[in-house]
Amino acid sequence: MMAQYLEIKARHENAILFYRMGDFYEMFFDDAVAAADALEIALTKRGKHNGEDIPMCGVPFHSAESYLLALIRKGFRVAVCEQLESPAEAKKRSGKSVVKRDVVRLVTPGTLTEDSLLNARRHNFLACYSEIRAEGALSWADISTGELRLITCNQTRLGPELARLMPSEIIIQDHLSEDLGEVIRELGISITPFPSSLFDSASGEKGLLDTFGVASLDAFGEFNRVDVSALGALVGYLDITQKGNMPLLRTPIRETENRTMQIDAATRRNLELTHSLSGSRKGSLLATIDRTLTAGGGRLLEQRIASPSRDLGTITQRLSLIDQMITATRSTQSLKELLRQVPDLERALSRVALDRAGPRDLVSVRNALTQSISINTVLGEIDGDAALVDLSAKLLGHDALLDLLDDALVAEPPLLARDGGFIATDFDDELDETRALRDEGKSVIAGMQQDFISTTGISSLKIKHNNVLGYFIETPGTHANKMLTEPLNETFIHRQTTANAVRFTTLELSQLETKILNAGARAIEIEKRHYFTLTAAILDASDRLFETAGALAQIDLTTAFADLATGQDWSRPSLTEGREFDIVGGRHPVVEAALRETSGSFVANDCDLSDGKIWLLTGPNMAGKSTFLRQNALIVLLAQIGSYVPASKATIGIVSQLFSRVGASDDLARGRSTFMVEMVETATILNQADEKALVILDEIGRGTATYDGLSIAWATLEHLHETNRSRALFATHYHEMTAISDKLDRVENTTVRVKEWEGDVIFLHEVMRGAADRSYGVQVARLAGLPATVVERAKVVLEALEKGDRDGNNGKKAVIDDLPLFSSTPSPAAKPKGPSEVELKLDQIMPDDLTPKEALALIYEMKELSKDS
Repeated sequence: MMAQYLEIKARHENAILFYRMGDFYEMFFDDAVAAADALEIALTKRGKHNGEDIPMCGVPFHSAESYLLALIRKGFRVAVCEQLESPAEAKKRSGKSVVKRDVVRLVTPGTLTEDSLLNARRHNFLACYSEIRAEGALSWADISTGELRLITCNQTRLGPELARLMPSEIIIQDHLSEDLGEVIRELGISITPFPSSLFDSASGEKGLLDTFGVASLDAFGEFNRVDVSALGALVGYLDITQKGNMPLLRTPIRETENRTMQIDAATRRNLELTHSLSGSRKGSLLATIDRTLTAGGGRLLEQRIASPSRDLGTITQRLSLIDQMITATRSTQSLKELLRQVPDLERALSRVALDRAGPRDLVSVRNALTQSISINTVLGEIDGDAALVDLSAKLLGHDALLDLLDDALVAEPPLLARDGGFIATDFDDELDETRALRDEGKSVIAGMQQDFISTTGISSLKIKHNNVLGYFIETPGTHANKMLTEPLNETFIHRQTTANAVRFTTLELSQLETKILNAGARAIEIEKRHYFTLTAAILDASDRLFETAGALAQIDLTTAFADLATGQDWSRPSLTEGREFDIVGGRHPVVEAALRETSGSFVANDCDLSDGKIWLLTGPNMAGKSTFLRQNALIVLLAQIGSYVPASKATIGIVSQLFSRVGASDDLARGRSTFMVEMVETATILNQADEKALVILDEIGRGTATYDGLSIAWATLEHLHETNRSRALFATHYHEMTAISDKLDRVENTTVRVKEWEGDVIFLHEVMRGAADRSYGVQVARLAGLPATVVERAKVVLEALEKGDRDGNNGKKAVIDDLPLFSSTPSPAAKPKGPSEVELKLDQIMPDDLTPKEALALIYEMKELSKDS
């Protein structure tokens, strides 16, 4: 057995070998040591090899999926080695008891299909990048849904494309590992280098033709040499990992670079599109707006957020579908109820194709088709346009398959086909007869037990069954002598003696056992035959079934967007091919949702960047500048995925690129300071942004000396205005920059309003035209909880520095030299004053249910009326 293990392991040195032995997957040698540590299971020993103990550990076969997932997440690959015959077959074949085994599947991050190993609401992409003579192509597939796509892509574009797709695994030519490794690992993607032979375009073309069963790739579009290399290598890798059992891939679709809005990795991270900065889904845009009810709809939503469209026709059609759903309120409610019961048709299909399905996957297909008919009926009640009619039509056309599955399958089948019991009664007469024999045999056994009790007079006698003895008669040891003496010993044949009982059989019982066991095995055999017939029928209809799955996902997402728009008071955006950008009453969807949970309200703001305007935004920290910047970027993104937006009105010229430089972070692993990261991200924007881009920049230059930072920020703004000519929001604390608006015609000064009240600063979160004269940093520091002595000292230093600025450099030095020494003893607290006449008046006139905002407004009014208060 160990010789067989070592021979198989030698062929899969880079993977942990799950070696099937009965009900366990066993691991040996270094695999066992690594797996025991990763899985936190016991490491034992078994036998010796070259005079040393063999390390060993194992996991149960029936619960192996959770262990597989744990190993994959920790960066391992797993080769699953199964028994290909029974011990009896092995004995008959070779006279030896070692059964034939071989690897049936290589499990890698990009080749998972089981529901328990995947997030139902996320795609699991396997990507492949190929490069031939400086030309590059990126292909990707989700074998759990059958999607297969390709885009022309050089090394410069690879990072942003991978950030958009976020595949679990990428295959690359081994000689590119050093050049591309850093970019790929930065995104947390598993890298699989392969020799160039896998990327040979001639072999790749042959593999593609065999996979799709065609004589030429021309039917799928035009593919050059590097395209075929990328697609062929991906398909070749699937053939290697799935051991020839190819997944059900749809025909490849070519994407073009100008089809979607370009968003780089830093911008996706800064805007928290699919994950928050902490790495969790909660707090992201995706989590906030996801009201989909099906797994397919959830995946489609994430895909749209990752790849907003730049095609005006596509966006307009999506918005029109939402309009129709909003108008048909009653029908939309009915759709939601039906969608809740739609299974994941795409992934069930893929498991069927890979022979990893069970009876429940067949039932999922049946139930999805049943719900599709009901959904089609409801859609027929809506006065829809051609796009809705087309979606509705894709739900139909499966009558013959649905009738077959309806007739063949029970309502609630078992998990595994080998357990039987999933084929419905009356579907197959032979199966019904065999089941009757099997089931009546049990009642005959019960009757036989009563007969034996009467014959022997032993009331505790039982007929039992196990896998070793089959059926047997068991009596307590105290009655054994009676069974072993005449006349009973002529009928009852001794089989086994245990500690507390003695076991017997009879000729009659043995004959009945053979009859029953044959009936049970025959029933399972008939059911398995029907199982393969049903899966073949499903695969024959796979193309249409994938269309139905796609239509169900679109209907779900459209219904979800309609629900979001009506529930959150969002409006339909107006999109154009120009450079308009006029947001009226815009809100940040994630912040607004968070405030709603605490009964707070969000302050809406306008933003007009039409024709390449740049708003230079000043104001204190905590006033909401970063929120304002992000909300306008998110409104654009929502509009271009085909959703209503959180604004009273929005007119937006299609945005080609979205760039964000917001927030502070370092990259110590790569030796980059916070300032260096900021400069790299800013350089990316200035080198790539075009006049249809939207750029949001926050606090450029803050990580270095004041005048260095100011000069960098100033030059960056000028470059955006004169060279990039992009629509932009530029937030800064360098108030000196407000003078730029006098020099550059498309730069406008804006600020976030605040109010001062008895030394405190109150944030109103309102963006208005104009410029802030200071940043209120000391007041914000006090709100943050800095010790009172530090705050007081900061005020003194600030006053001295400001006086020095007024007096010039010499004056500033003199003022700083004259600063009193720092004292940790706080100034004596002022004696509390009694209530003023104004405060007494407020007590009388303010109602108990006054909101904080209304109270502040009243306080400001009273303050203006009573300057001495």
